[in-house]
Amino acid sequence: MASVKESVSVAMAAYNGEKYIQAQIQSILSQLGPEDEIVISVDPSNDRTIERIEAFGDQRIRWISGPGKGLIKNFENAIRQTKNDIVFLCDQDDLWDPKKVEHVCAAMQDADLVLHDCEVTDASLHVLHPSFFQIHPPTASFRKNILKNSFMGCCMAFRKRLKKEILPFPDDLPMHDQWIGLVALKKGKVKILDRPLLSYRRHQENESSMDHASVLQMLAWRVHLLKALWKRGIL
Repeated sequence: MASVKESVSVAMAAYNGEKYIQAQIQSILSQLGPEDEIVISVDPSNDRTIERIEAFGDQRIRWISGPGKGLIKNFENAIRQTKNDIVFLCDQDDLWDPKKVEHVCAAMQDADLVLHDCEVTDASLHVLHPSFFQIHPPTASFRKNILKNSFMGCCMAFRKRLKKEILPFPDDLPMHDQWIGLVALKKGKVKILDRPLLSYRRHQENESSMDHASVLQMLAWRVHLLKALWKRGIL
């Protein structure tokens, strides 16, 4: 008997995303079925992000008002509103491979979270590195991921049941994707898929505070993360 196709939710956080968001949504829509959805949490923006989203006129796309408290809380808002079996995390400025949903859902058959490879590009999608994993080899070791994070949200999908474990995000998290990955390592099975399924667009606007953090700041973040895991009963 053929297995029943699992439904897909895409959780996207958006903020001043008019430049790239239409191309990103277009790369996703063709892979979705009629019961799948894209949930976009839009933080207060001063550009035409919402206009770009509404231009699709597709009932599978649902945008909601973001809390205006930064990227991590914006993602939390999007994830909380998803309803389907498998939740894909999605940035507003990348491009999905046409087979991303197919390959990730296949890998998810015996996993609770899948992390896949991606190619790294510049703002114009010229390839800088064909494999992010070659630059930053991932690991499924919990201890090693405390010290050096392997999990990149735009390359992750997880099962709906993990939502109750990861939400709400602890306050002052440095990285939501690291939190999700660590919880999944303790509460489920993580699979690493050595296949680039995304064009990860690097540009000035998507640099994070992690790119410029001091050693002391990174140490403080990890102590905070361990405390949050302990309080949640993960450790």
